[in-house]
Amino acid sequence: MKAFGGLLFLLLVMAALLFVPAWTLDYWQAWTFLAVYFASSLAITLYLMKKDPKLLERRMSGGPTAEKETTQKIIMSFASLGFIGLIVVPALDHRFAWSHMPPHVALAGDVLVVLGWLAIFFVFKENTFTSATIELAPDQKVISTGPYALVRHPMYAGGLVMLLGIPIALGSWWGLLVIVAMMPALMWRLFDEEKFLARNLPGYVEYLNIVPYRLIPLVW
Repeated sequence: MKAFGGLLFLLLVMAALLFVPAWTLDYWQAWTFLAVYFASSLAITLYLMKKDPKLLERRMSGGPTAEKETTQKIIMSFASLGFIGLIVVPALDHRFAWSHMPPHVALAGDVLVVLGWLAIFFVFKENTFTSATIELAPDQKVISTGPYALVRHPMYAGGLVMLLGIPIALGSWWGLLVIVAMMPALMWRLFDEEKFLARNLPGYVEYLNIVPYRLIPLVW
């Protein structure tokens, strides 16, 4: 019930962030995006309820207030503001017609959102310790198989694909600038998380030497 309640609350908040700034319900890109985003979220939630309820419990507490480290509270505050901007800027773009995007391009953005969720799903299948906050479970161990054999942070890589898809799905070229503004916070979180895990998770330093790429294989 808590998981479903959280999804419903997020749906209502995102709908408000879209339709109030757009000042219209005649925004098919927003309706399509919300359907794609929350159908994917619901599918993964149902999967975790059945296959890994402990992971679902770890994922239900996130955001700045859930973080234990002050640095991460600051980082997640910036990230949360960035995500809000990623929704509001395209809505304003729709209202004032700043962008002119063909419908098939917007639908391609929805495909990117699904691909991002799919990547995150495979991460959840491989690693039951993917908490929404930076912390260690009592029995946590280093995961180096599956997507973790390619990059150190495959969930963030999938999330980045999703973030890229959101403004496109909402029909806004200008919304892509918000992702550029969010990148410093994302990189800061990755560096800080690696430092935390290197200090506290046995075997993680050796894993860093084995897998050199953080987000994109052969690039970075």
